Amino acid sequence: MREQSPVPAARVANPPRVEPTVSRGPSTLRRDLLLRLRLDGPSSPDQLAERLGASRTGVLQQLRALEDAHLVSRQTVRHGVGRPRHLYDVTADAQDLFPSNYDALASGLLAAIEAVGGDDLLEQVFAARRRQLGDRVREQMTDRLAADAPLAERVRELAVIQADNGYLADAVLEVDGTVRLREHNCAIFSIAKNSPAACQAELELFSEVLGADVVREQHIASGDRCCTYRITEI
Repeated sequence: MREQSPVPAARVANPPRVEPTVSRGPSTLRRDLLLRLRLDGPSSPDQLAERLGASRTGVLQQLRALEDAHLVSRQTVRHGVGRPRHLYDVTADAQDLFPSNYDALASGLLAAIEAVGGDDLLEQVFAARRRQLGDRVREQMTDRLAADAPLAERVRELAVIQADNGYLADAVLEVDGTVRLREHNCAIFSIAKNSPAACQAELELFSEVLGADVVREQHIASGDRCCTYRITEI
């Protein structure tokens, strides 16, 4: 329960009504507003202010900011005489701000695929995904590199693409000319640790898009700190 500082009676004989307030930053209030709207549905600023214990002015300010960002929508509802009522609600664009569990969904789907078709069907699924990713990676590399780009440049570009996909990847050119691709994060860890086919598909993907021999030296799913690949010309 929040405590309000007492107002000395000697200074204010008839204290005005104090609107409930909560000390919270703009980002915290915006998050609370989105959560409240998700739980309660369309609500007016007055309703939101009361439920959150925040000032109506602060709520309106943050609702306008959320509306400008297309995270909430506003509709005008007329009810009899008097001023119309404005109701706010979350938009589809706000969905990414709420918790998701895609890893569990993906893992569950893969388990179901394996249960239906065994390892063969599971490998076919990862092979299809490898082909899709391969087409996309080759297109990106073609746009950014010359057709005769040396292996080190191709690996660096692949590292950029993998970094964009959440793998915290980089490329290393050793003194002796050895080229390595390192991934310091596994963006599909919950899948990779349970499905070896996922990591095998990635290995084959790298070999195909680079046109090179790729050997995995370290493996996050096996307990190493990163996934490291030694890459040499065929």
